[in-house]
Amino acid sequence: MLNGKVALVTGSTSGIGLAMARALAQSGVNVMLNGLGDADEIEKTRADLAQETGQEIGYHGANMMKEDEIVDAVEQTVKTFGSIDILVNNAGIQHVSKIEDFPTAKWDAIIAINLTSAFHTTKAALPHMRKSGWGRIVNTASAHGLVASPFKSAYVAAKHGIVGFTKVTALETAGAGITCNAINPGWVRTELVERQIEATAKDKGCTVEQAAADMLAEKQPSMDFVTPEQLGGVLVFLCSPSADQITGISLSVDGGWTAR
Repeated sequence: MLNGKVALVTGSTSGIGLAMARALAQSGVNVMLNGLGDADEIEKTRADLAQETGQEIGYHGANMMKEDEIVDAVEQTVKTFGSIDILVNNAGIQHVSKIEDFPTAKWDAIIAINLTSAFHTTKAALPHMRKSGWGRIVNTASAHGLVASPFKSAYVAAKHGIVGFTKVTALETAGAGITCNAINPGWVRTELVERQIEATAKDKGCTVEQAAADMLAEKQPSMDFVTPEQLGGVLVFLCSPSADQITGISLSVDGGWTAR
């Protein structure tokens, strides 16, 4: 149903972003990957995804803290594939610390990558979407875009900001054939979360699996992790004709976390 569409997915060389890119490619979308990492590993990821899906898969190494590189990623997507129909703002980083101990540089980086980069990509992509009369913008927010947890001030602030930015984008594009929505995952067992689990296990002197169970028990009533593949499926739905009139929402995929 999305055959021939073109997507830019930020932060898509691993984890949630890669699963989202794969889900789009499996639905007939040509995808521009983005992310930082080892060049050889990224090229293998790109080539494997292209072979697996039969779609054209590109890569742009834009640093999501640099506006000029972000704008170039959008423009190179259009130049390479002829359009940009789907924009997925997924890039993100995390740091955990009390406010009074929170490094200013970490705050600035989290706000830049998790929030401000979405403004730059959206600003650059919207003229192309308006010209074609169709577009889908999907922002990866978080349960922390709706509720808070201690020691995550920058992340919570950025994700609340993404939710607000999603609503404004939806209002400004209403009636133009463009929608903008946010996906709010709960705990997803990515490499980032795995590191948090391992650190907790070390601090508590328990097994990794017990630490994981304790993490779920505290926040996620389903007692099960969200999978990256499930988030990819939600993304494809939001890009589908069934979601033509869904815009400005924050869709929670959190096992009941924010239902409390």
